[in-house]
Amino acid sequence: MSDAILSAGITGLPDLYRRGDADALSVTRCYLDRIAALDGHIRAYNQVLADSALAAAAASARRWQEGQPLSAIDGAPVAVKANIAVEGAFWHAGIGAYRDRVAQQDADCVARLRAAGAVILGTVNMHEGALGATTDNVWFGRTQNPLRDGYTAGGSSGGSAASVAGGLAAAALGSDTMGSVRIPSAYCGIVGYKPARHAISLDGVIPLSTTLDHVGVHARSLADCTLLAAHAGDRRALLPVDIAGLRLAIPDWHARVDAPDFIWKAWEEAATLLLLNGLKRVMSDMPGYQPGQARRLGLLVSEVEGLNAHADRLAQGEDGFSPEFLGLLRWGGRQPATKLAAAYQGLDAIRTGGSAWLEEVDVVLLPTAPQTAFPFDTPVPANQADFTALADFIGCPAVAMPFGMAPDGLPLSVQVMGRDAAKVLAVAACLA
Repeated sequence: MSDAILSAGITGLPDLYRRGDADALSVTRCYLDRIAALDGHIRAYNQVLADSALAAAAASARRWQEGQPLSAIDGAPVAVKANIAVEGAFWHAGIGAYRDRVAQQDADCVARLRAAGAVILGTVNMHEGALGATTDNVWFGRTQNPLRDGYTAGGSSGGSAASVAGGLAAAALGSDTMGSVRIPSAYCGIVGYKPARHAISLDGVIPLSTTLDHVGVHARSLADCTLLAAHAGDRRALLPVDIAGLRLAIPDWHARVDAPDFIWKAWEEAATLLLLNGLKRVMSDMPGYQPGQARRLGLLVSEVEGLNAHADRLAQGEDGFSPEFLGLLRWGGRQPATKLAAAYQGLDAIRTGGSAWLEEVDVVLLPTAPQTAFPFDTPVPANQADFTALADFIGCPAVAMPFGMAPDGLPLSVQVMGRDAAKVLAVAACLA
């Protein structure tokens, strides 16, 4: 029965519940049993909330038995990234200095999921402060990629992606500043969706960058991602769309981003599939956009805003902040005001130019990451966010879709972005 539960995902659970093949309590126990058996090695979870999860699941089971579920996600087991507040759970954003802080109330997105009947299994690991893309955390451990031992699950939402890919949650909430939902989803072979900025509220999320942060969703299917995002706040995700004739941009960034041939081949194959499904190719690109240069602007802004976010705690001392994390924050703080002003101006120009570009097209297809998951003992690629950061800079919705395998057997991923969530998700469904 556990295989049926895991394969059901979120969208398949209501059928199990209605038929009486399972109830929310048995489903939650299945996931908790897997966490107990597997997470000692994967280390996706920081805190498992077994007692409250079982209580919520029992209440869900009663509602389904009475024919009065709260929503289509009633009884769905969900994990939450450690920078998103879960009432009664430790709320630390992967930073040792906050490891004993307990959230006094749910973040808005968590409260919405609970109101819809979702079962919160626990909080999951992340790269310290959300500033990094490996989830090799000095305070809370190294999260393994469930697909290959010794390889990163990505970051900063590595625990979120690993919990879903490892069958330790049906879906998970994460956060995305320059790709932190979509990159780990790509590395773990699952779907990662970043809605438009503020489509899902940031209330109750420990910030890295108040300018660039987004809340997003990880799941094993696009349908699950869409449903969870809608109940977390992004209601546009559920709107129906006819994709025939939608304008598709397939910008060639070979000269802008260094990536192996198999990355580009998957992107080309995905483009062919979308055209076969009735989209209309438009020869359009964002003029002058340089991903590496833009990434550095976003990193500086994130470092400075991250330093501001933790200024009060740092005034009490630096214990609980790793030298690496603190070094990034301090480096940003040392930069001249003119350089920081230029970074904000540069991002404003990118947002304006990118928004204008997306008025010319309906959706854009790009690879998700310039590489697949890599071993922890190899250098961290500097360009991981070169494809993903633009959607954060613009503030538009974007979804990472698994699409094929690299020669070494690790998953590949492509990204669909655009100004309208419903169109982005409808187009992405052609790639499922």
